[in-house]
Amino acid sequence: MINHKVIETNATLMLVLSLVVVSIGGIIEIAPLFYLENTIEKVEGMRPYTPLELVGRNIYIREGCYTCHSQMIRPFRDEVERYGHYSLAAESMYDHPFKWGSKRTGPDLARVGGRYSDEWHVQHMIAPRSLVPESIMPGYPFLARTEIREDDIALHLKANKTVGVPYTADMIKNAVSDLKAQANPDADGGEALQKRYPKTQIRDFDGNPKKITEMDALLAYLQMLRTLVDFSAYKAEDNLR
Repeated sequence: MINHKVIETNATLMLVLSLVVVSIGGIIEIAPLFYLENTIEKVEGMRPYTPLELVGRNIYIREGCYTCHSQMIRPFRDEVERYGHYSLAAESMYDHPFKWGSKRTGPDLARVGGRYSDEWHVQHMIAPRSLVPESIMPGYPFLARTEIREDDIALHLKANKTVGVPYTADMIKNAVSDLKAQANPDADGGEALQKRYPKTQIRDFDGNPKKITEMDALLAYLQMLRTLVDFSAYKAEDNLR
């Protein structure tokens, strides 16, 4: 009791002891990280974004979609029942920046891939209230009219490689051809694209085969979400706990 009184009545001593305690806790938490090669558990199925998906993700960020839609399902029963399996850290390992978010004006999109048809997404982007009357989302009809740039896609891959995304020289070299191949199922290069990026969805996403638009890219990105990882194995593990 006397010792406590000495510490509590001496601001300098309290500060010094507090710094000692915080320093010890910090060292215990941080020091082990220097001996770990990777702090994110590797998950089978995860791969870098295809060039078309990467363009779509850039558009998603450019238009501010992440400000109204989170991409992180928390491990709570109500969220898992509504959206699907809770998010894994590895699902964001190639995101720069990540888009977890906490604001949900609209639903979480971490598991949106494959839940709606391409036609639904196109209509929803053009006129949201034609499908969801209570929606306050603005329309993005210009995405279906705007052709994507192809001349700088290799630079996007190089930039991501710089921050740790494992794009290979072959991926960067074939960035433009891979972009075209994913949006056109009749084009050459689909087999090579699938080899470089397993589970790639190849099709005309926006319904206009004459050009590759920003709508194609955005849909390629959205329809890819949740499709890379086999969550059945994780559900089995959760059931055993």
